[in-house]
Amino acid sequence: MTAAVPPDAETGARLDELQRLKTLADEGPNPEATARQHAKGKLTARERIELLLDKGSFCEIEPLRRHRATGFGLESNRPYTDGVVTGWGEVDGRTVFVYAHDFRIFGGALGEAHAAKIHKIMDMAIAAGAPLVSLNDGAGARIQEGVSALAGYGGIFQRNTKASGVIPQISVMLGPCAGGAAYSPALTDFVFMVRETSQMFITGPDVVKAVTGEEITQNGLGGADVHGGVSGVAHFVHDDEESCLADVRYLLSLLPSNNRDLPPVVRSGDPADRANDRLLSLVPADANRSYDVHGVIEELADDGEFMEVHADWAPNLVCALARLDGHVVGFVANQPAAFAGVLDIRASEKGARFVQFCDAFNIPLVTLVDVPGFLPGVDQEHDGIIRRGAKLLYAYCNATVPRISVVMRKAYGGAYIVMDSRSIGADIALAWPLNEIAVMGAEGAANVVFRREIAAADDPDAVRAQKIDEYRRELVHPYYAAERGLVDDVVDPRETRAVLCRAVTMLAAKHAELPHRKHGNPPQ
Repeated sequence: MTAAVPPDAETGARLDELQRLKTLADEGPNPEATARQHAKGKLTARERIELLLDKGSFCEIEPLRRHRATGFGLESNRPYTDGVVTGWGEVDGRTVFVYAHDFRIFGGALGEAHAAKIHKIMDMAIAAGAPLVSLNDGAGARIQEGVSALAGYGGIFQRNTKASGVIPQISVMLGPCAGGAAYSPALTDFVFMVRETSQMFITGPDVVKAVTGEEITQNGLGGADVHGGVSGVAHFVHDDEESCLADVRYLLSLLPSNNRDLPPVVRSGDPADRANDRLLSLVPADANRSYDVHGVIEELADDGEFMEVHADWAPNLVCALARLDGHVVGFVANQPAAFAGVLDIRASEKGARFVQFCDAFNIPLVTLVDVPGFLPGVDQEHDGIIRRGAKLLYAYCNATVPRISVVMRKAYGGAYIVMDSRSIGADIALAWPLNEIAVMGAEGAANVVFRREIAAADDPDAVRAQKIDEYRRELVHPYYAAERGLVDDVVDPRETRAVLCRAVTMLAAKHAELPHRKHGNPPQ
């Protein structure tokens, strides 16, 4: 074994200098800046990266990068990293790229050098075919650098778009994010926010007051609960950074590294043929009675685990990632516990975005149908339910991943078609014996079809009841669709998990191609 040779004096001095510079880059501007960050209930950029990535896996690039701007005192203030930490590491042993704004340096504001570091790590993620996670805590463009900062944002937006549907992109909002800085997260696949400490808005409260006279706080304008439940910008909302980053890790465990890979298969001890006896009591036979579809997903998924997307926005449609016999699937389900499970503008847009994501990243779709129709109303029509509701239809029709639908109870009118019916390309269409697949419910249909007979009768109520029963027996019975091949099978609800697991396994090698085109033109 060769003994270690100590460096000569010149080399030793250079190594000491390197260590000093690396320490400056690691520790940030000063202890006071770190204390101020912690006092706000926020972690530093490096602390966040340590929570996100597997221990000891982070490889940083360009820690010694500094800006070259002059004017407004910038020439005498050139900290290392320029306010953003970039690199790659691993989550559960799989490569993930990351960049994290350092609010302690220029408030995390983006300048030319700062942007160049982000551009490089985004290009590396695309080339390597690995997910990109951004930890956002920045004050927008660095005003002192003028148009150079704005051009830096343009480069980020262009790369977000280039990466869309190629690698998973996750934005984690951990501080204020204003102006152009809010557009990059909006271009990514998922947005996480933390209550009280993270905000997103195009123009802040001061500008809003100056222009409109409205007074509002930062959280009231663009806080986590606003974007989680009102605007729909945030997909996940958390109370603290630790739980937020833990959920980012969990989400990554459900996703493939890129659009050429399949999601990782993780087997559990949950038998694929486990009976679902609980479903018989969970879902009432009476189509007018409510229930929580979360319980259905929990009963079907491996170990009852699922990750809901947009839980607080458009609650009448539930979108969730889960596993069936180890395979990742995307559940799309009507929620009778919220607005009777109708489809409206928000639910349609929520579902369309989720279906498109699953299709882009090879995640099979399981659609649980219990829908009375589209929500009627002047506001819905005037706000564009036709074009915006068509987004969900377009997304399903365009999807080439395995698609399985289960009509649990009612499925009426156009909403039945839109919820991945056999007629728009579902690979496997199933139904429970409770199902009512029809143009509309028997009550409404009888009132339309037999309105003259009912009106002319001596006892309209008795005739109406008779006609409702007649319509139900002729057209709304559970086997009408099965007899015509619009449903592949009517299954015992207790066997649903077993049937779904077999179908997902069978369809795993599905390959379908769309006609050659530059891109489609979905409804807006």
